[in-house]
Amino acid sequence: MISREFRLLLWVLCVHLAGIYLFTKGFLLSRLALPDRGACSSDACASLATHKRAVLLVIDALRFDFIAEHPPEPASPFHHNILTLPREFTAAHPDRSFIFNAYSDPPTTTLQRLKGLTTGSLPTFVDAGENFGGSSIHEDSIIHQLNAAGRKVALAGDDTWLTLFPDAFQPNMTFAFDSFNVEDLHTVDEGVIDNLLPLMRHHQNSWDFAIGHGLGVDHAGHRVGPDHPVLRAKLEQMNNLLRDVVAAMDDDTLLILLGDHGMDRMGNHGGASTLETMSALWIYSKIPLSFPEYTIPEVILPMITFPEATVPHRYVQQIDLVPTISLLLGLPIPFNNLGSVIPELFNRDPDGSSLQKAMELNAAQIRRYLDAYRSSSSGKELDAAWSDFSVAWADINGLDGETRLIALDNFTRLALSACRVLWAQFNVLLMGAGLAVIGLSIVAGWALYSKLREVGDDEWEKWVDDKVLWSFNASAVGLGLGYLTHLMLHEYLDGVAMHQTALFAATLSSSFIVVAVTRPSITLKSIKALPIFLILHTSCFASNSFTVWEDRIVLFFLISSIVPSIITGFTAPTSRLRYRILGFSALFAVCARFMAMSTVCREEQHPYCTVTYYASESSSAPPIIALLLAFPISIAIPRAVRRILKISKSDSALIAGAIFWVLEWVDSAEVLGDMGDVLRMARTVLARTTAAAMLIGGISLWWTSPVCLAISNGQSSQQSSASASQEKTEVTVLGFANAFGSPYLIFWLIFLSIVWLMTQLSGQIVLGVRDVHGLNEAFTSNTPSSALDLATVKRDLCFSEVVPLALLAMHTFYGTGHQSTIPSVQWKSAFILSSTVSFPFSHVSVMTNTLGPFVLIALAAPLLVLWNLPPLPHPKSLGASALRAGIGMSLYFSVLAFGAAVFAAVLRRHLMVWKIFAPRYLFAAFALCAVDVGVLIGVGVGVGRVREEIVRVFRAYLGRNKD
Repeated sequence: MISREFRLLLWVLCVHLAGIYLFTKGFLLSRLALPDRGACSSDACASLATHKRAVLLVIDALRFDFIAEHPPEPASPFHHNILTLPREFTAAHPDRSFIFNAYSDPPTTTLQRLKGLTTGSLPTFVDAGENFGGSSIHEDSIIHQLNAAGRKVALAGDDTWLTLFPDAFQPNMTFAFDSFNVEDLHTVDEGVIDNLLPLMRHHQNSWDFAIGHGLGVDHAGHRVGPDHPVLRAKLEQMNNLLRDVVAAMDDDTLLILLGDHGMDRMGNHGGASTLETMSALWIYSKIPLSFPEYTIPEVILPMITFPEATVPHRYVQQIDLVPTISLLLGLPIPFNNLGSVIPELFNRDPDGSSLQKAMELNAAQIRRYLDAYRSSSSGKELDAAWSDFSVAWADINGLDGETRLIALDNFTRLALSACRVLWAQFNVLLMGAGLAVIGLSIVAGWALYSKLREVGDDEWEKWVDDKVLWSFNASAVGLGLGYLTHLMLHEYLDGVAMHQTALFAATLSSSFIVVAVTRPSITLKSIKALPIFLILHTSCFASNSFTVWEDRIVLFFLISSIVPSIITGFTAPTSRLRYRILGFSALFAVCARFMAMSTVCREEQHPYCTVTYYASESSSAPPIIALLLAFPISIAIPRAVRRILKISKSDSALIAGAIFWVLEWVDSAEVLGDMGDVLRMARTVLARTTAAAMLIGGISLWWTSPVCLAISNGQSSQQSSASASQEKTEVTVLGFANAFGSPYLIFWLIFLSIVWLMTQLSGQIVLGVRDVHGLNEAFTSNTPSSALDLATVKRDLCFSEVVPLALLAMHTFYGTGHQSTIPSVQWKSAFILSSTVSFPFSHVSVMTNTLGPFVLIALAAPLLVLWNLPPLPHPKSLGASALRAGIGMSLYFSVLAFGAAVFAAVLRRHLMVWKIFAPRYLFAAFALCAVDVGVLIGVGVGVGRVREEIVRVFRAYLGRNKD
């Protein structure tokens, strides 16, 4: 039977999910893609064509400085001055070889960049999630234009192209390879080499557009970082491939080499940092493309300097490739394109007429797109910028020569910048609905938390049952009201679906009813009890600087949160109690400081932050200290727990987790040479065996025997008043004083073993240190006398005891190598349970790696009331106390999520919304869901099972002795 605590916490989780869903649907909407197709007269397009065929060679994550003639100083021996062919040809043939620093619009994930490279459009922030399961492209693209013109398209490499264009490639010239096996550095690249070169050498008349997409450079960056000999070897291989491609080209073939995005100092990507968005672009032809007779106005040839470089270089938008390639091949520009033609590639006449014609075709295409967009259902979004568009378009007329070129460029760039601002549509109604649901859920949670403290020991079960019944009944009524409301008001609910209206009404009504029937009392004392750290923590999200430095702020709050314990320690009634409280408080502060030594830096934190979680800023390998401490800590934690509980079987699981990541390091560093396949198989078997043993074996064993008690009978002599010796039965109960805390801790250790396995070595060290002062939070209390008095069985939990635990969850999140940014997600963890991306193993392991700290701390919340709690006299309010601890933990993170959502909504037009505020909201939402799940499992399952079994054991024992 499902416990009443489980039902109530499930309701809390559902309300939070509903609020997050509604706000996210309003905040992260997809861009409108128009279905129209680009067109132009055959003469207009054909007159600008220079080549019959083209080879598009994509080297995934090829950053601009990897091919730059003047790389940053000091140059890296591992990725600078290695892929040198582009700069050699550009120096020798400047009229037919061009190198550009190309800006890749974020999110810098492969699937989104391929969309931009083929359609010329802008991605949305929410599209980043599609990188692991994208859908096909239906809007106009250069691939669609090639197919419409009867051109044949060949593919060799990344199979993401098949996801986007499933029917676009010739079946006999399609050689696709799995793109998500990050540990495989060679298969895809060798597939490109083995299939693209024969097509160019022996079947040149069988295709018109050949795509080669290698992944070795990207995978090397993910696995070992850019400063590693492995990356140098991959770049050397790509340089050799380029030489072979150029040798196989004829005069009718155009070569385009590019990186779909760059990579940050760690070798990752996905965000909007400079290193991630600066990608390489090289265009080469065996016939001249640009002539020196006409001088292009410098104002339309922007330059930019790469970070730490000294020489500026030509700068373009990556989507500029779309109109450029289209016209060079004599094709219409895709309808949704916002890119501008690259002027150097159309400078063929003494008077610049070809360049002017290309720019006029480009500007006319963008004007048609803007007109069509304004006529669509989302056209009102352009109202604010439309007058600027009209003025810029009118300025073109009547101008000639250089001024006309400048006016054409101004118009196309204005269109791009305006649409970039509008790339995400906001639905204020849905955002407001989501905020209302989350906000009222906080009030309802606070009402439940406060009232549970006042309900009597014999009444709380019936009280909770009533509130659960009220909440679900109100949800059903609200669902119907929402349906009727949408039928009557749908004309005014622009962009709101019926199910969203019903969901809003259901969750809002249930939360309102819970508040109404609970009727919490608001007093001056309750207002004074508002947690100052929670208020300050939430307020940080109003500032981009405070959000960026949240990891340091959390550390300050965490150590400051033990001040009440220190004050209590100084005023303790006995010296033993005083030393214990002050000692544990000092241990807490020391452990927090040790955890803070493990850092991963956001881009905005440089140069005031140093990466210590990895071996260096440009490596994803663990530091030497992590390799040295991994096994000692894996052994020490279970032994420490065993000393406390005299029982623990988590040794093997923790050691197995450490062995897995040591083997991963051995494989990445090639310590044992070419044994990658053997090591990969060993790691997969080890990981799956460990996970299965703990999830199935560990939980099954704990469920069947969750009690850590040993009851024995003995005889004792007692002298009576008549001097006669009288025998009495003496009952000894080992584990009596901590009957509830000990078995629950074993339950918690099972989940620690799973998170440990999914966490890299440096993170395991942090988890080990965290466990010390995580237990400290359970062992100590602001009311220590009650915690040590076995005659006192009711715990009067204060929210100030929950706050350090919640802050500890945030601190552990940062200490285990995470930040509230997309690039900090440790995608390497997707390959723990399998060698390739596979559902559900990869998804579960990434989520566990990222959100594990929140789940673990939420699971630990009941220990605040369970530790040192004896079973007799029977603690009737145990369930209520554990429920309060769980609701208190959920309250902290629901307030954080609400604050992050509010400030993301208010600052939705802020320059840093997609770089700082939107990611912080998403991580706050994920953290809230993880905490709710942890509390649900801990209180709804773990506490209930321990309580049930202990009651059964003592009843059975007392029944036997009574008989």
